[in-house]
Amino acid sequence: MRYIAYIFYGIVFFTLVLVATANRTMAELSLLPREFSFFDLDFSISLPVYLIFFSGTLFGILIGVFWEWLREYKHRAKVLRQSRELRRIESELIILKDQKYKGRDEVLVLLDETA
Repeated sequence: MRYIAYIFYGIVFFTLVLVATANRTMAELSLLPREFSFFDLDFSISLPVYLIFFSGTLFGILIGVFWEWLREYKHRAKVLRQSRELRRIESELIILKDQKYKGRDEVLVLLDETA
C-alpha cells in the first residue's frame, strides 16, 4: 500500500513540474486595476503564472480545511461531552462495585462478575 502511495505522489509531483515548466511566463498581479488606482496606490508584482496558480490552489485548500474545521465543531464538542459523561459513569460504576463486593473474596467476585 505504501508503494502505491509513493507512485501516486510521484505522478502528482511529475504533473506539477510539467505544469510549472509549461507556465513559466511572467504575469503582473495588481491590487487594483489601473483605472481605479487613486492617490497613486498602484501596487503590482510580477510573478510566474504557475506560482499564481499554485498559490491560489493552496490558499483555497487552506480556506476549505479551516471552513470544515469550523463546521465540525459541534460534532467534536458532542463527542467531548459524551466521553466526559462516559468517564464519570465508569468511575461511578467502579465505586458501586467496590461497595457491593466489599469484604468478599476476590475469586468469588470475579466469578460473580462473569456470570
